[in-house]
Amino acid sequence: MPAFTAPDGTELAYHVMGVGEPLLCIPGGPMRASAYLGDLGGLSGHRRLFVLDLRGTGASGIPADPATYRCERQVTDVEALRAHLGLERVDLLAHSAGGDLALLYAARYPRRVRTLTLVTGRARALGVDFTEEHRREAAALREAEPWFADANDSYERIWAGSGTDADWDAIAPFFYGRWDRAAQEHAATEVEQSNDEAAELYASPDAFDPAAARAVVAAWDARVLLLAGELDSGPLPRVAAAIAELFRAAETVVLPGAGHFPWLDDPRRFAETVTAFLDQAL
Repeated sequence: MPAFTAPDGTELAYHVMGVGEPLLCIPGGPMRASAYLGDLGGLSGHRRLFVLDLRGTGASGIPADPATYRCERQVTDVEALRAHLGLERVDLLAHSAGGDLALLYAARYPRRVRTLTLVTGRARALGVDFTEEHRREAAALREAEPWFADANDSYERIWAGSGTDADWDAIAPFFYGRWDRAAQEHAATEVEQSNDEAAELYASPDAFDPAAARAVVAAWDARVLLLAGELDSGPLPRVAAAIAELFRAAETVVLPGAGHFPWLDDPRRFAETVTAFLDQAL
């Protein structure tokens, strides 16, 4: 397993797969081991993926200081990986909560990023977040599903503050375009792949300075892709479009029938969409 040393001495692992131009990939969760990304729906057939295991997840080491799990503290890990790979500029892809880390990296090192792809990406770093209302709006799209009634009841208990572990398990179908065997197997790995302690610290409120980050990306000339799932709530497609408006050169693509993990719901269209976007930068 290839690895490098972060500035604070923590050993960090990354996975390499595929062929072509390099693409640095940051997982979400927050703080979920990168294994759940797989080969991003066959994207490895078009790009050489360098997939980072964030500190304290997967094959990466546990840091001596838990405070370094904070999102803004991990920016130096991404920069250390870029330097380790000897890349002058990078194409950067981030999923879900990894979007915040990618955005903070871009804000601190804007000249190091050639393109940024946010896959159902979160943007708390820019002052944009999903809400309970967003969750309800997306959930209403699934009323015809056979699992809807039980899953929605669990959602209600979670929103009321009385949700159990079983309720959290029950809402998993809302995050997938199809609740088939592949989705169920994917969802079943979440707990074992996640670092709960790190997740609690990752998005500490003072980890972000949205006004400062917005000022940087508003003047940034790198190309940005916001890839949203039609059925996803975090972010809703219209929220992804609003995030895109904060950049000078951003586009939004909504994958029909996809949820929060669009490379599982429609791998061919996902890989083709990301590849077409990246090819424009060559």
